[in-house]
Amino acid sequence: MELWEYRADVYDRGKSLDLVGYHVQATDGKIGSVDEATYEVGESYIIVDTGPWIFGKKVLLPASVITQIDPQERNVHVSRTKAEIKAAPEFDEATFKEPEYRNRVGDYYRQFPSGPGAGTTF
Repeated sequence: MELWEYRADVYDRGKSLDLVGYHVQATDGKIGSVDEATYEVGESYIIVDTGPWIFGKKVLLPASVITQIDPQERNVHVSRTKAEIKAAPEFDEATFKEPEYRNRVGDYYRQFPSGPGAGTTF
């Protein structure tokens, strides 16, 4: 599985879907809302505004950590815990589109099992 791509069972590229404003649910509770989302093949991610949870900070999550999108409830579910997300490399507005920053974030998320049942790695 590619880290920076939406899983085929989660997001159908043939359909248009804007995730901005959706609530983001970690495995152990809400972490914020989608501030920005990209849908480019091999470069997809969401930026989550954590609001008061991490004192107004934002986090970058690779698209592959998304396990479910619920358009009716406007929820995005991710396969990481709050603590795992909080410990990720700090979001940097100035460099988040640079390869070096994306590599650091990718290296961090690759250390965890992927998918809803985990057990496999990126």
